[in-house]
Parts: sequence; C-alpha cells; structure tokens
Amino acid sequence: MSTKPTTTDLEWTELDQRAVDTARVLAMDSVQKVGNGHPGTAMSLAPAAYLLFQKLMRHDPSDADWTGRDRFVLSPGHTSLTLYVQLFMAGYGLELSDLKAFRTWDSKTPGHPEHGHTRGVETTTGPLGQGIANAVGMAMAARYERGLFDPEAPKGESPFDHTIWAIVSDGDLEEGISAEASSLAGHQKLGNIVALYDDNHISIEGDTETAFSEDVLKRYEAYGWHVQRIEQAANGDFDVQALHTAFQAAKAETERPSIIAARTIIAWPAPNAQNTEASHGSALGEAEVAATKRVMGFDPEQQFQVEDEVFTHVRKVVDRGREAHAAWDKRMQQWREANPERAAEFDRITAGELPDGWEKTVPVFPAGKDVATRKASGEVLKALGGVIPELWGGSADLAGSNNTTIDASSSFLPEGNPLPEANPYGRTVHFGIREHAMGSTMNGIALHGNTRIYGGTFLVFSDYMRPAVRLAALMKLPVTYVWTHDSIGLGEDGPTHQPVEHMAALRAIPGLNMVRPADANETAIAWREITKRHTTNPAPHGLALTRQNVPTYEANEGVAKGGYVLFEAEGGRPQVILIATGSEVQLAVEARDALQSEGIPTRVVSMPSVEWFEEQDQAYRDGVLLPDVKARVAVEAGIGLTWHRYVGEAGRIVSLEHFGASADYKVLYREFGLTTEAVVEAARESIADAGRR
Repeated sequence: MSTKPTTTDLEWTELDQRAVDTARVLAMDSVQKVGNGHPGTAMSLAPAAYLLFQKLMRHDPSDADWTGRDRFVLSPGHTSLTLYVQLFMAGYGLELSDLKAFRTWDSKTPGHPEHGHTRGVETTTGPLGQGIANAVGMAMAARYERGLFDPEAPKGESPFDHTIWAIVSDGDLEEGISAEASSLAGHQKLGNIVALYDDNHISIEGDTETAFSEDVLKRYEAYGWHVQRIEQAANGDFDVQALHTAFQAAKAETERPSIIAARTIIAWPAPNAQNTEASHGSALGEAEVAATKRVMGFDPEQQFQVEDEVFTHVRKVVDRGREAHAAWDKRMQQWREANPERAAEFDRITAGELPDGWEKTVPVFPAGKDVATRKASGEVLKALGGVIPELWGGSADLAGSNNTTIDASSSFLPEGNPLPEANPYGRTVHFGIREHAMGSTMNGIALHGNTRIYGGTFLVFSDYMRPAVRLAALMKLPVTYVWTHDSIGLGEDGPTHQPVEHMAALRAIPGLNMVRPADANETAIAWREITKRHTTNPAPHGLALTRQNVPTYEANEGVAKGGYVLFEAEGGRPQVILIATGSEVQLAVEARDALQSEGIPTRVVSMPSVEWFEEQDQAYRDGVLLPDVKARVAVEAGIGLTWHRYVGEAGRIVSLEHFGASADYKVLYREFGLTTEAVVEAARESIADAGRR
C-alpha cells in the first residue's frame, strides 16, 4: 500500500484508508463475536475518530494522564467501539484480545466506556447528553487551570492551553441536558471545545424524522457557537479532507465553542445494512459482515484482521505522542523557571496536597447561638477559599440562598461580558438555572483535574441533577453539592419546594456520601472532612443544609465518623437511644431532657452521614449504637426509609411520610407531628416494646 499522501492539505495515504477500514472490520467482528452491541456508528465514524487520534489530537498513549493532553469525549457511549478501536490502534494498552472480549465479564471493553476501568477513557458515557456536558466542564476547568498558573500568556501559547474534542449524536442533542450545557458553553465563550455532530438520521425507532427535525446548526448558532457543515464524499463516506479542514478551522476559533455537522451513513459501507436502524444496535450477521469485508477488500474468512503494515503504521502515533510530550515538557520547564511560586502551587495541586495550615482556617462556632447551617457553610467556604485557590464553584442562580459565593467581586465570565465583576479566571461560577448541566459540568471539571469544584441549589432540585450525580458516584468523582433548604423547615414556599423523599433517595445512590449537619460546627467539620477526602478517598458528597436557624452545640470530632454520641445518658446505662440528623437533632436533645427528668437515662446520637458511619469498624458502630439497647427512636423530617435498620424491631421512627404544606416552619413541624413530645412518646413506646421482647 502506498504511503504517499493522496491529498495536499492533509497527509492521508492509502495506508491511512486501510487503517480506517480495519477499524470498521474490528467493530463489525467485535459485535458479531459477542452477538450484541452497536456496530453501525462505529463503522461510519471510523474516519473521524482515526483523524483525531492519529492526526490532530495532542496526546501521549504512553502517559494517558499527561496534564498537557487534549481530551476526547465520546458522548454517544453506545458506540464504544469507536473509542476502543482507536485506543487499541494508538497503543493505550488494549489488545485484540480485549476487542474479542467486548461486552463480556471482566473485560476492558464494557458495553459503554467507563472512566477508571479502561485506560484512555476520559469519562463514563452512555446516558445520552452527559458526555457533551462533561466536555463543557472540562473546557471550563481548562480555563480556570490556566488562570491559576499562567493567566498572562497569550492565547494558545501557554502549556496549559489544550483542546476538548467531542463526538455527539442525534440522541445527545435531543436530551435536554445538551441544551443546558451548550447554552452555558456559548455564554462562557469556551473556544477550546470542538464537537463533531454525527448527523446520521438514524435512531432506534428508525429515521430521526420520527422525533427530531430542528435545524441543529441554527440552534447552536443561537447559543453563540461557531458552526460548520461538511458534505459527504461522492461515495457516501466521510470527506476526510473537508473534515480535516473543518477541524482545523474549529480549533483556530478561540472566541466561541465549535460544532461541525457531518451527514453520515450509519454502517457504511455495508451493502445491505447501511442506513438502517437495525445496524444501530444489532450485530450485522455473518453474511453481511462477509459482504462488507469484500467491499473493503478484506478476507471474509478472517476475523479481527489487522495486517502488520497497518499495525506498524498506526502505532507510530506512540512516538509522535512522546515527541509532543517532550516538546511540552520543554515549554513547561521554561514556564517553571519563569514562575517558581506558581510551579510550586502546580506541584502541590497535582499531588492532591493542601496548603500548610489550611485546617486552622476552618471556623469554630460558639455554642448556644442559633445559626442556619447554610449560613455556616458559606462562612466555611469563604475561609477555605482564602487559602485553597483551586477551590471554586457557584450555584444554579441561587447563590444568595445557598451561600456559595467565595468572592463576589470575581465571577467566572468571559472577556467581553459587561458585568464589572467578570473575569475569565474568576472564582464564582454562575451556572444559571441549569441544575442538570451544573451536575454534569461539575463532573467534567473533576475529570479534567487540578481544581476542586462545588455547586449549589435547593435540595428539592437535586432531582434535576440526579443522572449526573449518579455518574459522579459511579466514577468516584470528588465533587461537592451544596443542597440547601433541606426540609419542610424552608416553610412558606410549600410542598413543591420542600424535600421529603430526597434524603432517602440520594442515600440510595451507591458511592454518594450525604451529610446533613445538625448545626454550624457539624457543618464546619463536615466541610473539613470532605476537603480531606478529595484525594484520599474521592467520592461525591452532598451537604443538606437548613434554611432556618438551629442551635449550635460544642464541636465534636465524631462528625467525621458519620455518627457519634452527642449527649450521653445520665444516671446509668442508656435505656433508650435517640438518633437524629440535621435540624431534628434539637428535637432529640429536647426529648432527652424530658426523658432524663423522668429518670430515663437517654443517649442522643447525631448521625450527619450514614455513609461515613457505615465506613467505621463494627466496634465503633456498636460503641455508638449499643447492641443491647433495643429501645431506639430515629427522627428526621423526611420519609423514614433510611432508619429502619438502625432502630430495629422495637424501635420507632418519627418521620414525614407525605408532602409538606405552605406555612411557617414552626407551624409545619407542630402540625405534622415533628415535635419534642412526639419523640418522647415514641421513646416510651419503644422502651415498652423492647421490654416485651
């Protein structure tokens, strides 16, 4: 095969084309072997993915975590073979055996790409729309990172400048999250995103005319994106030259995010399966696979055919990657010599370390004063922000209520924004009323690395974020959600805004740590613990915080263990244990006083985080929840689903098993039976029941 370029602007040889067709063969064979999967899009996108990995992207397969690399996001995760085949060809560690094990137990090639599972996969995709929103977050993080380390450098000349490449599908653009995230990207003028829109007109139910007929490029133009469209080559395949030109033009556009629409034929060049919905999610069948191989000049009797010449050719990208990395290292060394203090900060941050003495800045609140935990959280954030420059974030247009503003004079907004506090490298992110995109862009920011991100809204609106929160938990991402107005305690806004089932529903997500502090000091210690865990034990954390003031108790380090004895029983071993969280801890404390006055030794356990508590060893947990004390009461202003395993058969739960209402929060607590008297009565019942068992 010729290695001479067949085009003038792009070095594209017959060997390159053979490599692309090899990628198509591998996609077909991988799906055919396992009997299920999505071959069609991987076949049609093969030229685009190859062009990126082999010709355009700055990456180093020998160092998948290189700070200076471009990022690649495959938003339609169902076409995972589009990515897996390129990772195999580029030398990221996947072998032919991994492609042969596609979608099987314990393989490196699961049905959808999984970050942390397969080397070179930047994010877990599958739920459509999440990937493009992750890409927006990565682009935001790249800008903030540049602001931390090299803000004065001209555009394109900093070692921290890089491009976020993404492939998106019809399905991604139909999901509402893409609208939220793309609107945000346009508003932020994120010129470091290049997205290829695979306009193949096919969905599971057939032609996309069944559900999708808008002019996508006009929509994106309205968002403020740079838009291009490329036409097919005469044979129906990608016009590789046109795509390369479009990619280059998009990368050169630094003032706006870019999207390129390309009309493709799914399953190209399969003679019968192309342009059919069946090729989207089903194996082509042995006869069609063989026929397609003949069309491309491959032996239909061979499976997973990779010729030595092709293999040698594609693996040259490893050397090119190392060369690019070495050139970057040289620029980085020059930057280090010119910026020694920033270089020291870069080294600290990339190592996941915190500044010396940072813990001393965390405030301690005087006991006895009533403070809303959302207010306490805001004070802690400002204190942490003063010493941890990589900490940044904001709110979904609720900053004044969420108390999420570190620096009101520094808003993360692009050049040209008319607001006086606008700064392209600002600390405060205005996500707008886009909770879902906020969650997923936070994921992208965390995936990008080198910063610490938080985002706030009302707890009830965590429902809008849940798909992104679930993926954060799946990927073990250190993002922090500041969810305020955590119960009927928000009062007059009524049941639409009063979370009832949300704590239980969020606790049901594996890997998400929910923290509902009882007071200001628990809030401060919780923030401190979350900050520590960012690198030592990464996971998403949700803080559920009160709108209303609550009593402040003496600080207790037991908060970091999720549950602890807040007040011990007096006059003997406890006869009953009261377990509470958040604003209801005060009810348990008041109930203890009443029970103690009756001569009933009563222990109060504050349990701000069930997940942290369950991490502790059995001895600690038994020391808090004494196994021989069967009389127990749990109290929380929400459904009681969480607490059955802690109170046991003789226990009682004081909870709220219905929606709230519009009234002052004190009235609501009284009318719905969330009172000291109710806790006392439940304790008496539990003691009696335990005595009968």
